[in-house]
Amino acid sequence: MVPGQDTMQVRSTLTAAGQSFEYFSLPKASEQLGDLSRLPFSLKVLLENLLRFEDGKTVTTDDIKALAKWLDNKGGASEIAYRPARVLLQDFTGVPAVVDLAAMREAVVELGADPKKINPISPVDLVIDHSVMVDHFGDPDSADKNTEIEFQRNKERYEFLRWGQSAFENFRVVPPGTGICHQVNLEYLAKTVWTAEVDGSTIAYPDTLVGTDSHTTMVNGLAVLGWGVGGIEAEAAMLGQPVSMRVPEVIGFKLDGKMVEGTTATDLVLVIVQMLREKGVVGKFVEFYGPGLSNLSLADRATIANMAPEYGATCGFFPIDAETCRYLAFTGREPATVALVEAYAKAQGMWRDESTPDPVFTDTLQLDMGTVVPSLAGPKRPQDRVLLSEATDEFSSHLAADLKGKPQDAGKGSAPVAGSDYSMDNGDVVIAAITSCTNTSNPSVLVAAGLVAKKANERGLTSKPWVKTSLAPGSQVVTDYLEKAGLQDHLDAIGFDLVGYGCTTCIGNSGPLKPEIESAITDGDVRVAAVLSGNRNFEGRVHPLSRFNYLASPPLVVAYALAGSMNIDITKDAIGQDQDGNDVFLADIWPSNAEVAETMDACLTAEMFTQRYGNVFDGTKDWQGI
Repeated sequence: MVPGQDTMQVRSTLTAAGQSFEYFSLPKASEQLGDLSRLPFSLKVLLENLLRFEDGKTVTTDDIKALAKWLDNKGGASEIAYRPARVLLQDFTGVPAVVDLAAMREAVVELGADPKKINPISPVDLVIDHSVMVDHFGDPDSADKNTEIEFQRNKERYEFLRWGQSAFENFRVVPPGTGICHQVNLEYLAKTVWTAEVDGSTIAYPDTLVGTDSHTTMVNGLAVLGWGVGGIEAEAAMLGQPVSMRVPEVIGFKLDGKMVEGTTATDLVLVIVQMLREKGVVGKFVEFYGPGLSNLSLADRATIANMAPEYGATCGFFPIDAETCRYLAFTGREPATVALVEAYAKAQGMWRDESTPDPVFTDTLQLDMGTVVPSLAGPKRPQDRVLLSEATDEFSSHLAADLKGKPQDAGKGSAPVAGSDYSMDNGDVVIAAITSCTNTSNPSVLVAAGLVAKKANERGLTSKPWVKTSLAPGSQVVTDYLEKAGLQDHLDAIGFDLVGYGCTTCIGNSGPLKPEIESAITDGDVRVAAVLSGNRNFEGRVHPLSRFNYLASPPLVVAYALAGSMNIDITKDAIGQDQDGNDVFLADIWPSNAEVAETMDACLTAEMFTQRYGNVFDGTKDWQGI
């Protein structure tokens, strides 16, 4: 990082954990720019960026003054040059960027120069998470088998990335089988406040990034400003070039109250997606504020920030507060890092607590979290929220609409499954997947899913035989705490064995259904469904044969695997029978909030994060052998 001219002379010093840091002071800038205290927190990050990189060309004092005047126009048309601190890549959209770097090295060789001079200027992390598929499921060796196939399919790509890992400076690769890029970013890579050594001084500044995946916004929950961009923009950022952007409007989303018994962060984010889609926030920042933030865990915030692409915003930002620091410490960040985050945020007016005045926004929305109820979203768009109590009726309506105008024999609705004593019927759930960083980064919903599985298993219930079940967390820490709590055995017992660590079903890597199931669906033109804890459910995305796809919390994914059909109203109908033939209802196996909290307290430890991420770049023997 090369700081700019500092024409306004705002460079200052702060001390944290006994160390001195230089920083570009917003309070000092306000002496010339006017009161900045009620500027949205997300824009304070952008303003600091301009102050730090003012060079008289790409960033001028006029640019700085124009952004400071945002409080007057609440979203002017001015354009700024934003330089993120780092870049996050995944292995599909990120590979072309590495190819271009390699091509640049070849060109340098042809010019007779040293190719090793070609390296990213900004720190770059590439996480391999988009390649694993659910070919095997429902047995203890599923993950190992899927990983073996993954390496076979991606041999050349992985050889190239392995070379890049050792060839380039400022470029790190998180190997396959580790986790999902956004969850690894949240739990390990992100620091909230970054530092750089410049001319003998240590400069502190906000952790910011761009990523080549739309859900890069997840780390906004940790007060790290970032969003997804195209490959060209990402490459420019890698090479130290600014990202050109218009100063955005900022929509404030006020959260009041707290979630009630039986609801989850998934239910909350589906309400937020629906509200913001109706509002219209494309191209805008969304910033969350209000007393309700104190009732949200960092993992809950990350779930909300993750789905910014679904509600249409550029980002969904949460400011730094005590919960931010608690999470950083719990997930293994160094105490000095946590101390710097708090000291820096307080020095810059970026710290939120109960006494913080509400920022000024372009417009606002408000939600009492106590009004949130269990919900799904679907069957074709993430913003189409459906109350759980109305899901069966809603499905019936969509099925009728799908069949309208079709030949009379179309969608006849039932077909026998070869070699089995059951048939495939309209509304059958054929995929139930606990997947995606959106939810697997949140221990509360995964523990809830494990407790549902435990109670179901103890009553003798299991997933229906036509349901393809899978558990694909975004972090190996998930396996650690589920095993310590004794919940993974129960998940295994009802079909939710570990299938790998990666995006899997959420991005369409759900793999094939059993051949006899697929044949019955196609032969009978049966309309089947999928339920997943992902973030997108467009028709054809989850699986080509699944026309109806519902987003749901992990415990609801388990419930629908047990029920096996969208035609069952799981709020009042039995989802199965126990060993004695007695009906079992969802209420019988749904854990209380207290049960979830007690289990989390007993099974989730800080040591799990430090142990898992202590050698995060090493990979498996297969990776090391490349």
